[in-house]
Order: sequence, then structure tokens, then C-alpha cells
Amino acid sequence: MKLPLGEQGFEALRKEDCYYVDKTQFLHQLITKGSHYFLSRPRRFGKSLLVSTLECLFQGKKELFKGLYIYDKWDWSQTYPVLTIDFSGKEYINENDLEENIFAFLDTLEDEYNIPASDELKPSASRRLHKIIKHIYTINSKTEVVVLIDEYDKPLLDALEDKEISKKTVHS
Repeated sequence: MKLPLGEQGFEALRKEDCYYVDKTQFLHQLITKGSHYFLSRPRRFGKSLLVSTLECLFQGKKELFKGLYIYDKWDWSQTYPVLTIDFSGKEYINENDLEENIFAFLDTLEDEYNIPASDELKPSASRRLHKIIKHIYTINSKTEVVVLIDEYDKPLLDALEDKEISKKTVHS
């Protein structure tokens, strides 16, 4: 088996027959015993792989889990719409970058799901996300929508060195 050097995607890792430490028993426990989690771990500690694994699991990609703990314990007939918000791959160098990137993500979702623009002049990101989730829930026969957030700390880390942006962020 190959070592998954630099690979953070569960699907690619499994399809390329890379070495994988099966942690799906813990995923099964997380999913069946709760609903909202905030997992904080150090950099390079597998957070993106965890998010990618959850995404594949909720999308019902059964073939990727063959030989893993969760394979015969998961209801593969049930799939869920998954929204993965990933803050990596973008630079957050001024105070507007985070908002612009969030709004761009929401624009993409609204286009993808044919959601008409709001009547409000500039609805908040949280209001738009709520509307998107509600719409996806409705068009998917009231199936729960899974929301995964990866690299949530990237905007903070990018702005940490810039004292002016950090001050504005703290006071806003």
C-alpha cells in the first residue's frame, strides 16, 4: 500500500489503495450519539480527511468503505445532501475577504439549487444559509442536510499577523 503523502481526500485515498487507519468506529459513535460537533485539533492532524470521510459516508459512497468498521453498520440506502464549506485555498488578507468568500460560496449554492434571490437588499450570510438549507431539505423529501466546515481557522490565522485587521475583527 502507498503512503497517502499530501492526500487529504478520503475518496482518492481509498481509490488509490493508500494506507488508511480505520477510524470509522469513532465516526459511527459521533453520528449516532449526537448532532453538532466542533472538533479542534492541531494542524496536519487529519481534520480535512475526517471531513472528507464524513462527506463520502453521508453521500452513501458504500464502495469506499468496504473492509472498514462502518461498512456493515451504516444504512447505505439513506443518503443525505451535504454542504461542505471549506475556507482553505483562499487568502484572507483584508477585512472584506472572509465575507466576500462566504457570499461567493452562497452565490454558488443558490445557483446550483436554483434558489431565487432574496427580496432583502443585502440579506445576512446566516439568513441566506438558512434559506439554502431549508430549500435543500424541502426538495430532498425532508431529508436532513449535513453541513461540514473545513479549515474554519484559516481566516483567523491569515489575519493574525496583521494587527489592524485583527483589531477590526475583534471590535466588529
